[in-house]
Formats: sequence, C-alpha cells, structure tokens
Amino acid sequence: MNARSGLRLGARALRASTPRAPVARAFSTTISQYDQGKHTHFGYETIPEAEKQGRVAGVFTNVAESYDKMNDLMSLGVHRLWKDYFVSTLNPGATTPLGHPQKILDVAGGTGDIAFRMLHNSHVLNGNPNIELTISDINPAMLEVGRQRSLALPAEQQSCISFLEANAETLPSSIQDNSLDLYTVAFGIRNFTNMRAAIKEAHRVLKPGGVFACLEFSKVDRFPLFNAVYKQWSFSAIPLIGQLVAGDRDSYQYLVESIERFPTQVEFRDMIVEAGFDVAGEGYENLTGGIAAIHRGIKPLR
Repeated sequence: MNARSGLRLGARALRASTPRAPVARAFSTTISQYDQGKHTHFGYETIPEAEKQGRVAGVFTNVAESYDKMNDLMSLGVHRLWKDYFVSTLNPGATTPLGHPQKILDVAGGTGDIAFRMLHNSHVLNGNPNIELTISDINPAMLEVGRQRSLALPAEQQSCISFLEANAETLPSSIQDNSLDLYTVAFGIRNFTNMRAAIKEAHRVLKPGGVFACLEFSKVDRFPLFNAVYKQWSFSAIPLIGQLVAGDRDSYQYLVESIERFPTQVEFRDMIVEAGFDVAGEGYENLTGGIAAIHRGIKPLR
C-alpha cells in the first residue's frame, strides 16, 4: 500500500466509525495573542515575545540528534507517510520554466527530511535536475544534522542544495522579493514567535503564482472519540517516552503543548488568506483525521 492510499483508507475508516462534530473554536483567543506583539506562548506558558526564540532554540538543540525519533513518537511513525504524501502533492520537478530552475525554500527544514524527498521527486521520479533548493533553519544544530545527512545524497543532488541559517520571520535580503516558485515548511511553523510575520515573508519572496505549502500537526475535533484517545496518548505517553528514550521530558512536553496551542485548520487557513494568498476549496487537507493537515496558498498573479 502506498502512502496516498494508506492515508485515504485511514480517513475513510475514521469517517465510517465516528460521527462528525462541528469544528471546535477553542483557540480563537490564541490568535489575538499573536496580534498583541508583546507576549506569545511557549507551550502553555505565556511569555514575553522576545524570549520565545531562545527557548524554542533550546528545545531543538536538545532534540536535533533524535529528531526523527521525536517525530516517530509524536505520530507513531506515520509522519513518514505524511511527508511522502506532502511532497507528492507538490511534485517538485514536474514543471520547470523554460531556461530557469525551479527555486524552492524549505523553511524550518534543518534536518533535510522534506528537502531530500523533494530532490528525489525531482531528480529521480521526474528525471529533472533543474532545481535549486535552499534548506533554511534558525537553529544551527538542526542545520548541521542536515548537512551531515546530505553527504549521503548522490553528487548531482548535493549540488542542487544550499543551507541557510535564518529567521523565517525576517528572511535575509539574499532571498529577494518575487524570487521563489515554492516555499515549504513542515512541522515547524507552530514554533515560530510570530506566524503571521513568517507567512507574510513567504508571500514577499514567492513569485506571482508561487505556492506556500505547510504541513503541520493540527486538530482532530471532528472525531471526538479519536480526539480523546489521541490527547491522552499525547499528554501522558509522549513526555514519558521522551524521558525514558531521550532523557528529556521537558522538550517533549513543550512539543505536545505547542500542538495543542496551534490554531485550528480554519483559523490557520484564514491567516494564510490574510497574508494575501488565494486558497482553493477549504484551503487545507486533513491527514489521519486531522492529526496533521496540509495547507496551501497561491500568490495571486495580479
């Protein structure tokens, strides 16, 4: 069974076994916190905005070497299917403007999980090496993991990637306005201090017609029974396993809380629209009942 069919079967099973409930709006107050600009959240803590970057950096420095293990714990290993599916829907390398490489920025992508999949999709599946991919992360420890992993890639793929230490909320001038075809961020944006600023930066650097694509843990409120089981697992088991496996309960506790504090699918879609993107349909696609969701926005041609 491939990733796409596995995800679809899981979604159908959930729909068949659990009645729909309206999407909860419990996080509308979270959105107003982003607007205040002075305070934000770090898990369940409310902290000065200036502190969040450093505290998040501490978490990801702690988990950099065990990042895949962390995601396996958070998703019971299903994150690998989600990432495969996410990249397949974007299909990098399928179309390239004549004479110009497809330019992609993978934000919060330090370990290369998404970037290496995109390179494989372009070079191997589409037979198209005409791609330039920048892996950006604010955390040098995460980038170092990605650099070391990239050494195992074929030489022709290594030549297409570069690494950039940068804050997604204020990208450096080297990433020019209207210069990118695709901007991706996977399991990272919920840790940003100011998500709205980061989405606006994505809009700035994308070309008209360029795509903003985000894969992130989300909400399973439509399936109350499944939601209850998932939350029980998240808050009881994951921090404990983090303590036993990685010797770091606090980092895993923060990561669970950061998922809970992330906006609903509808609220996050609205943030994308407010930044100037167009969205198709609902603007998002739920995976495994909403444990994760893919959000896409297109920069208008006008």
